[in-house]
Amino acid sequence: MADSTALVIIDVQRAMFDEPDPVYQGEQLLRNVQELIGSARDAGHRVIYIQHSEGTGSPLERGTAGWEIHSSIAPHEGDLIVEKETPDSFHETNLQAKLQEFGVSELILAGMQTELCVDTTCRRAFSLGYKVQLIRDAHSTWDSSALRAEQIIEHHNSVLSMFAHVVDMAYVTR
Repeated sequence: MADSTALVIIDVQRAMFDEPDPVYQGEQLLRNVQELIGSARDAGHRVIYIQHSEGTGSPLERGTAGWEIHSSIAPHEGDLIVEKETPDSFHETNLQAKLQEFGVSELILAGMQTELCVDTTCRRAFSLGYKVQLIRDAHSTWDSSALRAEQIIEHHNSVLSMFAHVVDMAYVTR
């Protein structure tokens, strides 16, 4: 019987770390995602990468260096990579069909950007009936004009607890 859990890593791409204003606590985020991937593989969970694409000239333009999944968490053969063009990892992608094909009913979410792609994907997964775990210390963002990145992350961990079981890294990596 196939494992019913998948780790979904959202938009951890090179451009997020290469720019003059890198994502908040980016190096720690990469270490945490590496640890999650190792634990997921050890447990026999599928590892799914979501890769955001934007238009010509964007740092996330398809096929450019910035668009590539960060090398420190590079996919292995057999991992699924899903490209998307909106904050919703399910919108106009094959993610839902693949999860159904694999028999996945539980998702573990990590990645970027907290208030956009992580938030939207978490809510959509919940509305589609998935049991969702959001890893409290494995998603990140940037400061906004109104809030610091740390505040955005803390706020979303609280709000998204309505749609997911929000847990620390230690909960899933032990």
